[in-house]
Amino acid sequence: MKKSECLDPQVCPVISTLDVVGGKWKPAILWQVRQGVHRFGALQRAVGGITQKMLTQQLRELEADSILRREVFAEVPPQVEYTLTPYGRTLQPLLDAMASWGGAHQKRRLAKPARALE
Repeated sequence: MKKSECLDPQVCPVISTLDVVGGKWKPAILWQVRQGVHRFGALQRAVGGITQKMLTQQLRELEADSILRREVFAEVPPQVEYTLTPYGRTLQPLLDAMASWGGAHQKRRLAKPARALE
């Protein structure tokens, strides 16, 4: 594989995955939504630090990739709920693996001085 192909989502499956779930906010959003239905405001509070504009953008991208389902209820004010689609639930093993690795990494960092991690 050529170096330029490593960044091509058409060629590299890891890059293809990161195109859908990568970034600062999407993993945190998916981690919350995996537990069930979430309203917009609850998601914003659960993710913490994300702006309304950024959350809207990230949710739209996940919806466009068929990872999330957005349901709008005709109420005043409008109520919107987000859930994982069946396709989105196929990410569960990836999220579990990331959580497992991240937990082990956190323990490792706490147990050893920074130099020992090299």
